[in-house]
Amino acid sequence: MTEPALINDPATGLSYRRLGGSGAPGACVVLLHGVGGDETNLAGVGAAIAGDALVVLPRGPLTLGPGQYGWFRVSFTASGPVIEAAQADSSRQLVTRFVTQLQATHGIAPGKTLIAGFSQGGIISASVALSAPERVAGFGILSGRILPELRPQLASRERLAHLRAFVGHGLQDNKLPASWAQRSDQWLAELGVVHETCLHPGGHTVSAAMQADFAAWVRRLLA
Repeated sequence: MTEPALINDPATGLSYRRLGGSGAPGACVVLLHGVGGDETNLAGVGAAIAGDALVVLPRGPLTLGPGQYGWFRVSFTASGPVIEAAQADSSRQLVTRFVTQLQATHGIAPGKTLIAGFSQGGIISASVALSAPERVAGFGILSGRILPELRPQLASRERLAHLRAFVGHGLQDNKLPASWAQRSDQWLAELGVVHETCLHPGGHTVSAAMQADFAAWVRRLLA
């Protein structure tokens, strides 16, 4: 299978690849990779849900090394991850603008737009959806978390009421322990966001089981 071309979005400066969505797509799913990865990392996940829906795979704006990109810098310490909060917030705003631009370009309604990601990509997906819920119908966190630093940007319960969320996590994750999924589950319940939490055997990855559950959730939401 030929790898889709890398496209540059002049409005935001983000590069991305796209799958499916030939003609006039009626829905859009934006998938964000994790730190140190690139936009091709979630191509398998995208292929499982592409078709009539346009699947967009953006590349993180930070270059961390050859072929390695990210949304913000993070250090993993004994007491947990320590992030560059300003970079995380800048990427939150950048991806929000990118989603808005995609919707305008392809004529796709926010109610038919989902955003999700792996690890750091899941963090940014949650940050976009929970701060700008008018832009998407739902979001997915795959082996990621919701940043405590996001609290000042959270939308009101009334604005969040329509959102749907998916939380998938590996029970043996040694990078971001499964307790982060439990925290996300609790926080989303407090915010009144209807969500599905699936814990799977495996480490810090998108396992086959997680991918299948996520794809099923996407299909239900876009049906």
